[in-house]
Amino acid sequence: MIPAGGEVRRKPDTTEGAERPGSTVVSGFSRTSREEADAERRVFAKILRRLMPLLIVSYVFNYLDRNNIAFAALTMNSDLGLTATEFGVGAGMFFVGYCFCEIPSNLILYRVGPRVWLSRIMISWGLASMATIFVTGATSFYVLRLLLGAAEAGFFPGVAFYLSTWFPAEYRTRTIAWFMAAVPISSVVAGPVSGALLEMNGVLGLAGWKWLFILEGLPIVILGVMLLFVLSDTPEEASWLSDEERVIMRRRLAAEQKPREVHHFWAALTDGRVLTLAGVQFGFLVGSYGIGLWLPQILKLGNLTNIEIGFVSSGSYVLATIALVLWGSYVQRKGHKIANLAIACVLSAAGFAAAVAFQSAFWLSVAALTVALIGINAARGLFWSIPPRFLTGLGAAGGLAFINSVGTTGGFVGPSIMGWLTDHTGSFSAGLFVLSGFLLLAAVLSWSLKLYAPTE
Repeated sequence: MIPAGGEVRRKPDTTEGAERPGSTVVSGFSRTSREEADAERRVFAKILRRLMPLLIVSYVFNYLDRNNIAFAALTMNSDLGLTATEFGVGAGMFFVGYCFCEIPSNLILYRVGPRVWLSRIMISWGLASMATIFVTGATSFYVLRLLLGAAEAGFFPGVAFYLSTWFPAEYRTRTIAWFMAAVPISSVVAGPVSGALLEMNGVLGLAGWKWLFILEGLPIVILGVMLLFVLSDTPEEASWLSDEERVIMRRRLAAEQKPREVHHFWAALTDGRVLTLAGVQFGFLVGSYGIGLWLPQILKLGNLTNIEIGFVSSGSYVLATIALVLWGSYVQRKGHKIANLAIACVLSAAGFAAAVAFQSAFWLSVAALTVALIGINAARGLFWSIPPRFLTGLGAAGGLAFINSVGTTGGFVGPSIMGWLTDHTGSFSAGLFVLSGFLLLAAVLSWSLKLYAPTE
């Protein structure tokens, strides 16, 4: 994608940071221009304003619909007679369907285009989420969670691939950090909203947890239809970009040099960096879903009402959201993504361990869990800025989906471990201690990227 009139080359830039004016050689003459750098910033700012608001809102609902089962469990489990183990397995069944369909979904997206396929994903998962109201016991709970996971598969790696085709590396860290902020934001929203919806118990003869699934699933279908009108598959199809803006964008993306690029599907699946990144994500997602899907029930130990549980949970995720954005901005300026990813995982491991140590002091334990959430969500934001640095084309579509599908199996392991250990020990402490171990494993794997396969 080189513009007509000559070759475009950008001098190698050895630092990571925010937008920097670059030196280019165009058609045989040198040009270093603040106006050129300003024009570039304006183009990518315009793209950011067009694409990100709807994508971020969609991802907020993505995690809201994925994790609202945690609040539904406050009343649903007793209504359906589910044990802690059955709830943990059922919550984790989502990730079985999700992981099996992740790679096929992203390969289809690569062929048919992000606009149509991301819209399809959202509409189908919204309908599947609302169908949870028909659960009658453990078996139907497992089946509908499995279907929800299959419907949702491919959304995040599809968006990650989509953004990698619109933003160069120096803009991508901050862009992905803002997108990943949707994860803790969804938990901020989930607390008070889900707690309030549970209070609709008996309205029109429906249980409060059923209203929760209906009113949090319906907006997804509407957003899915909106994507068809807002997104453009490529800059060439974007009527909201001028010809000059397209040239600037193509030139900037073409000038980006990526170390040891992986272009092909099978090469991505056997690349050591891809396999290691999948292990890293597995580790921190065991912790993320292990605590995320059980936090409301842990908070219930403080004799809080459903509304109070919602607000306390929300407050923890507010702090995690702020930390994610600030940490991502710091790394955008200073670099060292891999080292900071490892540090975030260690911080989260320490938080889980401290929560066990302070279990007799309820609010100190809650504070420690908040530290764990800060580490996990910072790790999530930093993590997804790394793979696009060496994955491109079909390799990116398949590689990102592979990392996410393998890593997301942690979403089954975490809740299942917490449920099983809670049933067999009578407390959450053993489960939290195991989550701490998985985060330490993620930290070691993160650091190994820097030692044997540097990507920054």
